[in-house]
Amino acid sequence: MDILYCLFTVLAMYLCIAYANELTFELPDNEKQCFFESVEKGVESTLEFQVITGGHYDVLYKDVKKQYDSFTWKAEESGVFKFCFSNEFSTFTHKLETSAVNSHESLTDVLDYQTHHRMRETQGRKHAEDLNKRVMMWSIGQTCVILLIGLGQVLVLRSFFTEKRGGRAP
Repeated sequence: MDILYCLFTVLAMYLCIAYANELTFELPDNEKQCFFESVEKGVESTLEFQVITGGHYDVLYKDVKKQYDSFTWKAEESGVFKFCFSNEFSTFTHKLETSAVNSHESLTDVLDYQTHHRMRETQGRKHAEDLNKRVMMWSIGQTCVILLIGLGQVLVLRSFFTEKRGGRAP
């Protein structure tokens, strides 16, 4: 029983000493977000942070931009400590980024439409040229038929008005 009690006490002390929080959050452009933590005097604390996505993975800490860092300190007095993260220096906003993405998608759609219409125009032009060729051949055929019929009529009419020789004279 004493060994179990000792083991439980050591485990409880370890959990009290190694207390930690992990947060993942999105910090919108031009905004600031703060967190508060109660720390007792003499307790060594570590704040670790990492920018996962966005911008240039910048974090401004003591006038130095960093993607990730770790800051360790020992509390000189008990109290509530404030940790703030700021994205107020952001020069490329999500709104501008969204607008650029929308413009890119719109231009891609325009290119797709242009390709589609060029293909349809080419198909239409080929169909029109084929139709034009067939109409031309039909017209030439009709012209030939009309000329042949006219020539035939002239020959028939001429035969009515010409004298036949070799027949009786009245």
